[in-house]
Amino acid sequence: MGRIRVLVVDDHRIFAEALAAALAAEPDVEVGAAGSAAAAERALERAAAEGRAYDVALIDADLGAGGGAGAGAVGGAGAVGPPGAAPPTARRRPGTDPAEEARRRAAPPVPPPRRPAVPPGAPSPLSSATVTGAPPGGARSAADPLRGDQLRPGAPPPDGIILLARLRRAHPGLRAVVLATADDPHRAARALHAGATGWVAKESSLARLLAVVRGVLRDETHLPPALLTGVIRELTTARRDRTESERLVDTLTPREKQILRCMVAGLGRQAVAERLYLSPHTVRTHMQNVLGKLGVHSTLAAVAVARRAGVSPAEPAVPPPAVPPPSVAATVERA
Repeated sequence: MGRIRVLVVDDHRIFAEALAAALAAEPDVEVGAAGSAAAAERALERAAAEGRAYDVALIDADLGAGGGAGAGAVGGAGAVGPPGAAPPTARRRPGTDPAEEARRRAAPPVPPPRRPAVPPGAPSPLSSATVTGAPPGGARSAADPLRGDQLRPGAPPPDGIILLARLRRAHPGLRAVVLATADDPHRAARALHAGATGWVAKESSLARLLAVVRGVLRDETHLPPALLTGVIRELTTARRDRTESERLVDTLTPREKQILRCMVAGLGRQAVAERLYLSPHTVRTHMQNVLGKLGVHSTLAAVAVARRAGVSPAEPAVPPPAVPPPSVAATVERA
């Protein structure tokens, strides 16, 4: 086997740089590091375009949850700054008295101007604002660490496991190992379902981590023995819940399944009525029937059952093609 290319994804810069340096000391390991989900996706895309794809990604399970200092790439994936560099300090402006400068800094800040009240129903002043760095039209870029399906009801909060699933979809040949501060059977089961092939505690030794890295490249799955029983229980429970959810969804009529898919897509009653060419009253009746057959009392609970059963959201509506106006020549000919 040639050199192993490893990408460390962790937003705690000191940990990421220390781990990358320790791994890089191995003669057969080449390491890069990224401090955010977006930086990790850019590093993987760039490496794949250069024909030097990463073999293994070591992903922090709590990526983004702890507010780590690393906001971009570190180490081999593009350094944010020289390691060990001191933070910039405030400088006194030339020609000012030190006492006056101290009084100026101690002065209370000027409060920001109050925004005018927005009447009910009127668009917010921020609705037309442009977000710096956002793509045109408000669409999210492929490197955005948040996706719409993570914000739907019942979705887990964004973390390293969400990123792991996205990276595995974009790079099927990439092996993913989760770095965790605690052994959690539920999250470990989520990670396996997302495509992880290893789970390593951050308190483990470097030798243990290297053994897992080399093992996943042999298509092995590595879990701590203390996690194994809990993970098997979680996977069994998830399968049982999925089977029960599938049974409940199968009791719906084809029209009710259409309504449920629209609910999973986050459409309201009026939007569903327009999509399916039904009256809002009819849609309301179908929604009540869906809730009753699924044995739940709210749309959120119905969406949770649908997601466990693997129900996909309704596809976005395709606008009808625009008909070009008749040309002047054709108008003259008809006249």
